[in-house]
Amino acid sequence: MTAVTICKLLRVRQWLKNLMLFFPPFLGGTLFSTFDGSFSFRVLCAFSLVSSATYILNDIVDKEHDRYHPEKRTRPIASGQITIVSALSLSALLLVGGCLLALTISSYFFFCIICYVALSVCYSLKLKQLVLVDIFCISAGFLLRLQAGGAAFNVTISEWLFLSVFLLSLFLSAGKRVAERKQLGNDALIHRKALASYPDGYLEGSMLMTGGAVLVTYALYVINRHSPVLLVSVPLCCFGLLRYSFRVQSGKGGDPTDSLLKDLPLLMVGMVWAVMIGWVTYGG
Repeated sequence: MTAVTICKLLRVRQWLKNLMLFFPPFLGGTLFSTFDGSFSFRVLCAFSLVSSATYILNDIVDKEHDRYHPEKRTRPIASGQITIVSALSLSALLLVGGCLLALTISSYFFFCIICYVALSVCYSLKLKQLVLVDIFCISAGFLLRLQAGGAAFNVTISEWLFLSVFLLSLFLSAGKRVAERKQLGNDALIHRKALASYPDGYLEGSMLMTGGAVLVTYALYVINRHSPVLLVSVPLCCFGLLRYSFRVQSGKGGDPTDSLLKDLPLLMVGMVWAVMIGWVTYGG
């Protein structure tokens, strides 16, 4: 196996989602005051190893369908670049390594890891084929990252943060399904049973509803912070939501990680938002 093949198998780019672990201390104003590089690396590494282990399992379960998918057919398992036995062995190694690292952090963090693994396994085996359940499972994955971050850094998750992440993850999940349906067309049932079960316009409507809810929730948070700088971030948030929707409806894909990395406006919005939050939280 080459390094490129291993990176594809582990879906290294998807580790970007695990930055959610640092949201609680960053937004809570404690990230830099209690920052420990070694500890933070262990937290990120533990979740990344475990998430990659579940990605491999998902690829094994989906290997037959992926071989006929226009993009997923190039994945290492579907394309035959790696055997099932080798993939399973690597997945088990990553899982054990991640869990052992999690145990050195905290018992609650380890519990969040185990819940994430259980959810991911159930999702790969069955839940992703169920209408609405598939979207809520993806959202639950983000929430578990959030809870794990709070557990690792001993930060209580605020109500606004929980609601914002929940609604935003639903918005992104619905967008991802819309993009898949556009890409697969009449072959949607072959690759994902749930896709063919959604009525026409339902997923698009779900995006509108959850996107609007995200904007309202975030706006209320900003108002409660009484910060003129943060108030400017509300239009920024609105632009980001609309930009992602535009990308999905234009057929450019709905994967959150790919959208952030490949779409310059979205990337810039994310970076400016992080700087603004950092300025307000730590600038004083």
